[in-house]
Amino acid sequence: MEAPEPRAEPPRARSHTVTTTSSSAAGSLAGGAGALAYDREFLRTLPGLLMLAEIILGLLVWTLIAGTEYFLYPAFGWVMFVAVFYWVLTVFFLIIYMTMTYTRIPQVPWTTVGLCFNGSAFVLYLIAAIVDASSVTKELVSHNYNSWAASSFFAFLVTSCYAGNTYFSFISWRSRTLQ
Repeated sequence: MEAPEPRAEPPRARSHTVTTTSSSAAGSLAGGAGALAYDREFLRTLPGLLMLAEIILGLLVWTLIAGTEYFLYPAFGWVMFVAVFYWVLTVFFLIIYMTMTYTRIPQVPWTTVGLCFNGSAFVLYLIAAIVDASSVTKELVSHNYNSWAASSFFAFLVTSCYAGNTYFSFISWRSRTLQ
């Protein structure tokens, strides 16, 4: 008995490449599949604008104080701590929102994190702004007076920005928990 002849396989169909485009506001920082996306529209939203204002005004708060002999007065040390701490965290959150990293880490309850961050920033910045304003007197080193007074003004502006973002975070958190 003869062995059966191997059958010839039918020719394979050519594969077709499908290209899709997206009309969303998200872009890509690199061309690969695992590329980091970015959200061009975030800075055009009110929370995005408030976050940008928090970064700029917060930078003014701590640079105005850092250029003085603040270390001689513990109250200004507290203001510096709050200003630098929340400035760094706000830059961090801006990067997370701009790169849409929150979409890649769904295990984190981002609405709750945003609410806690903005709420704590509002409360601690309000305390720091009050401490800053109450510590500014003519009796202290007079050449630092203008810097400390300006830092107090900007600290209250940053506080109002964090209050606005706390409101938007609360609305987002509440709509998320009601679903």
